[in-house]
Amino acid sequence: MADRVVLCIGTKKGLFVAEASKSRGRFELRGPFGSGVAVYSALIDTRKSPRLFASSCNAWFGMKLLTSTDLGKKFKETKSAPAFPGKDGRSLANIWALEAGPGSKDLYAGVEPAALFHSEDGGNSWEMISGISNHKHSKDWHPGAGGLCLHTIVRDGDRIHLGISTGGHYLSEDGGKTFDAANDGVGAGFVPNPYPEFGQCVHKIARHPAAPGRLYMQNHGGWPDRPGIGVLRSDDYGHTWESIAEGLPSDFGFPIVVHPHDPETIYVVPLEPSTRTCPEGKPAVWRSTNGGRKWKKLTKGLPKKDGFFTVLRDAMTIDSCDSPAVYFGTTTGQLWMGNEGGDGWTCLFESLPPINCVKAAVI
Repeated sequence: MADRVVLCIGTKKGLFVAEASKSRGRFELRGPFGSGVAVYSALIDTRKSPRLFASSCNAWFGMKLLTSTDLGKKFKETKSAPAFPGKDGRSLANIWALEAGPGSKDLYAGVEPAALFHSEDGGNSWEMISGISNHKHSKDWHPGAGGLCLHTIVRDGDRIHLGISTGGHYLSEDGGKTFDAANDGVGAGFVPNPYPEFGQCVHKIARHPAAPGRLYMQNHGGWPDRPGIGVLRSDDYGHTWESIAEGLPSDFGFPIVVHPHDPETIYVVPLEPSTRTCPEGKPAVWRSTNGGRKWKKLTKGLPKKDGFFTVLRDAMTIDSCDSPAVYFGTTTGQLWMGNEGGDGWTCLFESLPPINCVKAAVI
């Protein structure tokens, strides 16, 4: 019987693991693991016995993939990390996404420079997926502010959705053999053509398994002359997208999260586009309970002023308890928990290193 909530918290100075009972009264913190090395992606794999994975981006010794089979009491390195073929000419800069694959030991990794890797043995060996990594568009992709990164992997049977900054949304409908750009309605504010075939700066994509075809996207918005392109919804498996940004204070932000029991309920953290911090220093999570038609501002318990932090693309998540809690980590090292779906907020940890990613699971 699942009775524990586990959080993986990737920071600029290593990985932390927090664990609490399902009442979430008190979280025990462990770590840092991979001490001193930035962690940008993590995965809590619950397909069989729970297993934790985390990237470890060492500027001197290269990329490592850490794994734990005891809920983060100790970690070890897998036998290898993704690597480009010798004659490829690219070298791995970072792992931005880890996602479970169709088989019990299958894993996917999205990396920088933008490419996709697949492992069939729990991360001990990796093979590059050429259908996207050598896509005909790839020579025209450009780095966003965070680099040229494949940061989002969303699986739906044989459909695989990818988010690339700056490449856009790519969709495979044959299990990853081939990929096509699927950006109809996804805008770009930094190029002459506001709706290019590809090259958008997608920030994050999310879906709910109970709503086939429905996807949500946080895109790079915040353009005064191209309003509303930052928060989007698709109802046709990502082939076309429409704006759901009306009512938000800003359509710029990074994360977008779907409620585990209700595909109509989603969360975003609008940011001021020029500073990429909370507007006026007043942090707020915004929630929609009708698929983005209306939004509600959630601030109870959050700072009323002087909260000039950023919430990065993978730094917000939600657990799957009957009454789920939302979690977000900040670039100033605070980890916040919003009980009752974000109605009230508590700071769990206030002095961690800057937080890159947060994952939650009930185990």
